[in-house]
Amino acid sequence: MPRSVNSVASRARKKKILKLAKGYFGARKNVFTVAKNAVDKALKYAYIGRKQKKRHFRSVWIQRINAGARLHGMSYSEFMGKVHAKGVMLNRKVLADLAMNHPAAFTAVVESVK
Repeated sequence: MPRSVNSVASRARKKKILKLAKGYFGARKNVFTVAKNAVDKALKYAYIGRKQKKRHFRSVWIQRINAGARLHGMSYSEFMGKVHAKGVMLNRKVLADLAMNHPAAFTAVVESVK
């Protein structure tokens, strides 16, 4: 019986990895085993980065709200405590946008929770 190796599928797998490694430096772009390790690591970092992006944006929003609240004589924690106590249904993303791009609207929110 002849030996079967299915070179079509194995070549397709290698091409897929090498295509993902396009633009890498040195052997990482054209040596399959090196490229495979580099692509695996890059995909791992990409996955982790998608989670970190959410954390980073939340901290940016908090900094912006804090800066806006301090202009009105309140700390961030004091402001957010009053926002939740008054039942204002605005999340941090919207509050940060108001504080940065629409100061008059943010002032109205601060006055409503004071």
